Amino acid sequence: MNPDFNRQWQAPQWAFSVLLAVLGMLGPFSIDTYLPAFAGIAQSLGATPVQMQQTLSAYLFGFAFMALFHGALSDSFGRRPVVLWGLAVFTLASVGCALSQSIGQLIAFRALQGLSTGAGIVVSRAIIRDVYPPAQAQQVMSQVTIFFGVAPAIAPIVGGWLFVQVSWHAVFWALAAAGGLMWLLNWRLLPETLPMALRQSFHPRHLLAGYWQLGADPRFVLLALASGIPFNAMFLYVLSAPAFLGEHLGLAPQQFFWFFVLAIGGIMGGAAVSGRLAGRMAPKRQIRAGFLVMLGSGLVNLLANVVFTAHASWALWPIAVFAFGWALMVPVVTLLVLDLHPERRGMASSLQMFVSSLANGLVAGVVAPLVMHSTVGLASASLLMMGVGLLAWVTLRIRWPQVGQGHPGQHQQD
Repeated sequence: MNPDFNRQWQAPQWAFSVLLAVLGMLGPFSIDTYLPAFAGIAQSLGATPVQMQQTLSAYLFGFAFMALFHGALSDSFGRRPVVLWGLAVFTLASVGCALSQSIGQLIAFRALQGLSTGAGIVVSRAIIRDVYPPAQAQQVMSQVTIFFGVAPAIAPIVGGWLFVQVSWHAVFWALAAAGGLMWLLNWRLLPETLPMALRQSFHPRHLLAGYWQLGADPRFVLLALASGIPFNAMFLYVLSAPAFLGEHLGLAPQQFFWFFVLAIGGIMGGAAVSGRLAGRMAPKRQIRAGFLVMLGSGLVNLLANVVFTAHASWALWPIAVFAFGWALMVPVVTLLVLDLHPERRGMASSLQMFVSSLANGLVAGVVAPLVMHSTVGLASASLLMMGVGLLAWVTLRIRWPQVGQGHPGQHQQD
């Protein structure tokens, strides 16, 4: 914990938590905001469906690539400069998207958005452990989880409204305005939380040694899989929303919000419970509870879709329950990731986000197009992705049973 934080931050503690949560929300929010405008953008720029898909893939793979470096940069140069530079580049890239006159320009600026926007979510997680002791860190991480999980759900609603009421350009102007406002708030309010004495060398040899230290640690790899892959079991349904809600459930576009309301409710409920359990329940028990909820809802979802024809009266509820289980466990897993190697928290956050982002890209580009036209396919793929995370956690618990024994956020020794 940074002993100077209380002197640097004079505002209420909840305000700092909100600042970090909104900072972490910007990346996932900007992924999906423009999805409802796909048809309008394609018509305006004369783009093919494949080219429009490339605007999404360029963002996701740019996000994943640069996620490798945001945290390492913050370990060397401080948290604040990386956040401010990331927000500045994101704002300019959003302006470029709004002014694009060709699909090639839009793809290029979307890639630049992806390269820059990961700074918020990656560095904000490291800041949390710079500042807060274990139990309080879990509470704040739970609040960040709410925003991180809610962002992909509400983004299409906001983007769809802007597209219908104004134009597709307005979607990117709104993102530019959000980026500019966030830059101003963080420039005025965000303190530097990493003391000079704890900063790492930016020498390439030192960086490579750090990446090797984390990547070669099987505990880190398993925890990153346990936290990152299950999210895609929900994200799959967000990406497939037009087919799932429109084709299979027969909902009109103005009724899509019910899906997002239930998913958001599940995330908020799980994260709220996770925060209340901070310091009261051992991490392993809380993570196990989250996975049991996800496993149960995933099995019910698959069985129901095999036996019955999907209907809106019941098909949305298993996803909401799954979201509750995910949000219950992921703040704790994330803290365990950050505390495996406390001297490299920024780099650990980067690599964790890289794993999750690669999975997002594969789901968006490969899995969703393959399964979105079958409710059984969606349920099976969702359960399979959750199973990858569960297998990673079970393997970790068998091999290193001491991980997760102590309070959330405590560094676990071999």
